[in-house]
Amino acid sequence: MTTHSPEQAPSHALIVGAAKTIDQQGCMADCLAREQRLQQLGFDLHPLVIEPLSADWHAPEAPDHFRSGCAPIEALRRATELLASGTAAVVISGEDNLRSDYRRDERLRRMAVYGADYPLTEAYTDLARHFIDRHGVDAEGFRQLSAALFENHQRSYRNTLADDTLAPPAERWLRPVTELFRGVDCANPLIDFSGRLLLCTPSVADALEIPASQRVRIAGVAARRLPGDGAAYIEQIATYTHLRAAYTECCDVAAVDFAAQFRRGNALLEAYTCYPVVPMAFLLASGLVDLLEEIPDFVARHSLTVTGGMNLARAPWNNPALNALISMHHRLLQGPEQYGMVQGNGGLGYRQGVALLARQGG
Repeated sequence: MTTHSPEQAPSHALIVGAAKTIDQQGCMADCLAREQRLQQLGFDLHPLVIEPLSADWHAPEAPDHFRSGCAPIEALRRATELLASGTAAVVISGEDNLRSDYRRDERLRRMAVYGADYPLTEAYTDLARHFIDRHGVDAEGFRQLSAALFENHQRSYRNTLADDTLAPPAERWLRPVTELFRGVDCANPLIDFSGRLLLCTPSVADALEIPASQRVRIAGVAARRLPGDGAAYIEQIATYTHLRAAYTECCDVAAVDFAAQFRRGNALLEAYTCYPVVPMAFLLASGLVDLLEEIPDFVARHSLTVTGGMNLARAPWNNPALNALISMHHRLLQGPEQYGMVQGNGGLGYRQGVALLARQGG
């Protein structure tokens, strides 16, 4: 029988509320009502905060504040630790009004986390070069793989909207931005976003009289960090051994072979799609494919996201994985699949996190 340390113990944390607004569309009422009911019953509600773009990227993170694209997964891991140690309920919240609260020059300045002389576009292109060199793929092969991924995201986005009339991207987004990617391949974060995820223990869910059909369990969550980020760490990031380690730990804690469940149609996935190399790395690290050359056939048959990905559903800076967790929660409550996995990618990729959600009883 497998045993786990307290940090790795199988989680009994439940998601019992999940809501978001995007560009002021959506409703928080049900989630906020459950939070209010918790407090009326005398339960403490511990807040965890996903920081906005306005937070200093290079400053130390305050306790229970999280930053980077991996932040929501790291916050989820912290939530499971709190609940396991006696906290009744936790709310993870993120808000960033990128469209409304920032001038263009301020937004671009704050997003230049590696300095004005090393833009994110150049950083991701350098990372991709190291990555494809490791796997024996040339630049044209990478561009073809990226195009296959974008087609996959488009199909998922149409399914999410239940609408086959999605307009094709404007011509300017199909033009090269760098040697290795086009505008459609890189996430566009210009939206206003607010999201909340409410978690509690089973006994608190019982006190709230939340039926099993409205509960989603955190089956496993794991995260890894390299010592640093940026140009000096690209070669180490490009190995993605830390992503593989996070994925393996998550599946081991959950006692679930996610790749097998996904192949048989019993699981959903939200890979992190800020730039094509990241979902490519996830497919390899998870064992869903063994070689990059297998990706076009695989993505022709399987959806890599439930939202359409950050490229189409768009990315509110540090909140894409929170958006994905909220969407995954609702998809699991509505569909036949038992499991849903969400990936988080922090910075250029030095932080990697993976969470596995399961419908109650899974």
